[in-house]
Amino acid sequence: MVIPVSNEKSGLRIDHFLSSELSEISRSRIQNLIKSGFVLLNNHPVKAGTKIKGGDRIEFNEPPPVPANTEAENISLSVLHEDDDIVVLNKAAGMVVHPAAGNREHTLVNALLHHCKTLSVIGGVERPGIVHRLDKDTSGCMVVAKNDFSHQALSKQFAGRDVLKIYLAIAAGILKRKEGLIETAIGRHPVHRKKMAVVDPARGRTAKTGYRLLSQLETGSLVECTLHTGRTHQIRVHLKHIGHPLLGDALYGSKQTASCPRQMLHSWKLGFHHPCTGQWMQFQAPIPEEFRNLGVDEIQTG
Repeated sequence: MVIPVSNEKSGLRIDHFLSSELSEISRSRIQNLIKSGFVLLNNHPVKAGTKIKGGDRIEFNEPPPVPANTEAENISLSVLHEDDDIVVLNKAAGMVVHPAAGNREHTLVNALLHHCKTLSVIGGVERPGIVHRLDKDTSGCMVVAKNDFSHQALSKQFAGRDVLKIYLAIAAGILKRKEGLIETAIGRHPVHRKKMAVVDPARGRTAKTGYRLLSQLETGSLVECTLHTGRTHQIRVHLKHIGHPLLGDALYGSKQTASCPRQMLHSWKLGFHHPCTGQWMQFQAPIPEEFRNLGVDEIQTG
């Protein structure tokens, strides 16, 4: 992957710059890759603390993942649509999408390996079929690719922002504005490495979230959120930024309770062009039980 450096990013350390550009990769991982020679600055190896300037050319390479013996598991999946090329799922809250260190079993990938005869391999052996991800405690619509052609076509749509992504969120408090557009830069939190944060534009990537109040609940505000970009933890960070963190989102400042045992975020609607036919397809995941327990029903959400 080649990443050009704009004049606005001039003066940043290369590890800080890559951390903001590649927010899904931790800074420590980036530093290790730099140290191991997988990052080149203007075709030369570099140190993590090297300052970059406008016009520089950074070549970022990740080594292929170490093959893992991911086991197929007979785990029930909620399938919204399936054909020869894709599977659209309603992912359950609490399910991790793919195996990682310390979490090798009971993931969505384990379930997909049992459910599907073939999956795309572009994402590597750890992530067969995975085009995009949802957080462990976020439920709702996901699309999975069964072959590499479909994976590439879907990835292009996600990168080009040609995908419809609408979420339901239950936010703390009463929104002062009933609707609006939150537009900031989001990057890795400078202190807490598991968190993302609204940061200076020079240190983050542009993130846009449209929101609209659907109804006022006893416990908070039911909000429809439309993603115009796809940054890590985007809705969670943006709602906290305007003073209304997700209920049950312990990472961003809202306690979990018996009525909110997880972050109240649901990938409600997902739309895209079928990777092979080009036909527009749109899916809607049912309202989860945790939302219904707080008074959300189909009539309130339209």
